[in-house]
Amino acid sequence: MDHVYPVTEVYGSSPESIDQAVRNAISAASTSIRNLEWFEVTEIRGHVNSDGSVGHFQVGVKLGFRLDRKDSD
Repeated sequence: MDHVYPVTEVYGSSPESIDQAVRNAISAASTSIRNLEWFEVTEIRGHVNSDGSVGHFQVGVKLGFRLDRKDSD
């Protein structure tokens, strides 16, 4: 069967790591988007605290999800 994949972009954040920011974005998106099948990190940035330490990581994540298709009669 041929599949069709629309793409949406979300942003996740985490005070722990880039990896966790990606996981947070995907986890949150998966609660409202069905058939998630792939992701691509498009942007990495973060917030720097006034003392110069990293406050949190932010990532842009493109998500591909498969459209539901009706069976042909």
